[in-house]
Amino acid sequence: MKKANILLFILNYLPGYKSGGVLRTVVNTVDWLSNDYKFWIVTRDRDLGSDEPYPNIKINEWQLVEGAMVRYLPPELINTNYLVNLIDSTSHDLIHLNSYFDQVFTIRIMLARKLGWLSKSPLLLSPRGEFGEGSLKLKNAKKILFIMFAKLLGLYNNITIHATSEHELRDIKKVLNPTSSSIRTAIDLPSKVIANAPNSLLLSERCLRIVFLSRFSQEKNLDFALKILSRANVKAIFDIYGPIENILYWNECLKLIKKLPQNITATYHGPVSPSSVIETFSHYDLFFFPSKGENYGHVIAESISVGTKVLISKNTPWLKLENDGLGWDVDLKDESAFVNIIEKMARESLDSRLRKRDVVKKNALKRLLDPKVVNDNLALFRVEAKHRFHNKFTTY
Repeated sequence: MKKANILLFILNYLPGYKSGGVLRTVVNTVDWLSNDYKFWIVTRDRDLGSDEPYPNIKINEWQLVEGAMVRYLPPELINTNYLVNLIDSTSHDLIHLNSYFDQVFTIRIMLARKLGWLSKSPLLLSPRGEFGEGSLKLKNAKKILFIMFAKLLGLYNNITIHATSEHELRDIKKVLNPTSSSIRTAIDLPSKVIANAPNSLLLSERCLRIVFLSRFSQEKNLDFALKILSRANVKAIFDIYGPIENILYWNECLKLIKKLPQNITATYHGPVSPSSVIETFSHYDLFFFPSKGENYGHVIAESISVGTKVLISKNTPWLKLENDGLGWDVDLKDESAFVNIIEKMARESLDSRLRKRDVVKKNALKRLLDPKVVNDNLALFRVEAKHRFHNKFTTY
C-alpha cells in the first residue's frame, strides 16, 4: 500500500536545535510514523536566531534527513508566490502547519488558501501551545487583533486543529471558539529511543543539584525559579542551560542571580546540544522547570527517563507526577509549596535519592511508551489524509 504524503511546514528543523520542543516533536513524529506516512518537510535554511545557513545542506532541494525528505529555503525564497508554487508542484495528501501565528509559513499559506490560490487539500494545524495563558500574554494586543481579523475573514475555516492535551483543547476552544473547523486531540510523541544513563558521580550528600534546561523566555519562567531558590534554606547548586532567546529577560534573571543567598550557587553554562541533554540531566537530583505553559514538554520526558525528578507547574500535560514518584506538579500561585519540596528533597540522604532514581526510571517508561499515544497520532494523520491530492507534476 502506498504511503500517504504529509507536506509539513516548520520554522526550524534538523540539524538545528535551538527552537526547542516543536522541532523535537516533529523529529519524534517522523521516527514513530514514517512506516505509515512519508513526510516532506519545508523549513528555513538556518537555526533559530542565526544569520548563517547550516553547513553541508543543499539549498532548495529535496534531501533525505533522518527518515524525512527536507527542503531548506533561504530567506529570499520564502514568499507567498514561491510557497504556492512549491505546494502545487509537490504531491501531497495533507498539509501540516505547526503554528497559528507564524508569519513565515502559516499566515502566507492560509491567506493563499483563502484567496483560492491553493487547491483545498486537507489541512491540519498544530498551534503547539500558542493559546495557553502564558503564550498569549506575550505580544497580547497584537495576537488578539490578529485572531479577531482571522475570524472575521474566516481564514482558518474548514481545517482540522490539533490539540496535544485536554488542557490545550480547552485553551483552543476558549480563544478560537471554532465553528467550521474540527479539533482532534493527540498527545505529542516522545523520543522513540529511551536513552539510559548511569547515576552520576557528581550527585552528592553535601548539597542538592538542581538544573534548569530550556530556552530563556518569559514563558519558561526562570525568574520564578530564582525567586523560589532565594527562599530555600538549604545548600543547593543551580545550573542553568539553554540559548538566550530574550536578552532583556535574561538580564533581569542575571540581577536575580546576583541577589541569591550564599547557600545557593547559580551558574549559566550555555546551550546544550540535543545529543548531550540526557547525560546532562543525569548529573542532577532535580529538574526545576516552572513553565507558564507547555503543550508537551520534551525536556520533562528526558529528565524522568534518566531518573531525575521534576518540579514543574500544573501548566503542562504532565500531571499527578507524585502518584508515580516522578516528581511534583504545583500551582504557580503556591510558592511556599515549591520551597518546601526543594527543602525536603535537599534533606534526604544521598542513598535515599539514588534509590528513588530507579523508581523514576521504571515509572517513566510506563508513561513514555504508551501505545495509545502512537495510535492517536496515526489516526490524526490518517483521518485527514482520506482525500488524496496529486498535482500535475512533482518536484523531488
